[in-house]
Amino acid sequence: MLKHLDEKGVKMVDISEKEEIDRVCVARGFIKLKPSTLELISRGKVRKGDVLTTAQIAGIMAVKNTSNIIPLCHPLPITGVEVKCSIEREGIEVEVKVKTTYKTGVEMEALTGVSAALLTIWDMVKAIEKDEDGQYPNTEICGIRVVSKIKE
Repeated sequence: MLKHLDEKGVKMVDISEKEEIDRVCVARGFIKLKPSTLELISRGKVRKGDVLTTAQIAGIMAVKNTSNIIPLCHPLPITGVEVKCSIEREGIEVEVKVKTTYKTGVEMEALTGVSAALLTIWDMVKAIEKDEDGQYPNTEICGIRVVSKIKE
């Protein structure tokens, strides 16, 4: 018998009594990359294709599928998603803005979108980020966080 589970078991939070309201969440994250990799991205010379557009699409797809990825996360009617990728001096910042009119917030969707976009960037540039030993000493995903949450 599993003693670490409480007597009620595992269940999703019941939101049936909550009111549907407009909700917006913005999340951000960053991937550190080599200057040479950033140059190839900005010139559209990465062998796998358009890194930033692919990352944006991956972010949107992740937002729409968050309840399939995160256990106990409610499926939500997403009314808008915006994914921005900005090339900075040391890497790429990804920002995801998610909107809904529903009973629960969209923080997990925004965070999942950022994570998927950053992972997609890594996947698309991993061949040029590796060192001679096949390691990634300069590549790092960091700073994934919610920067704003609005209920209206």
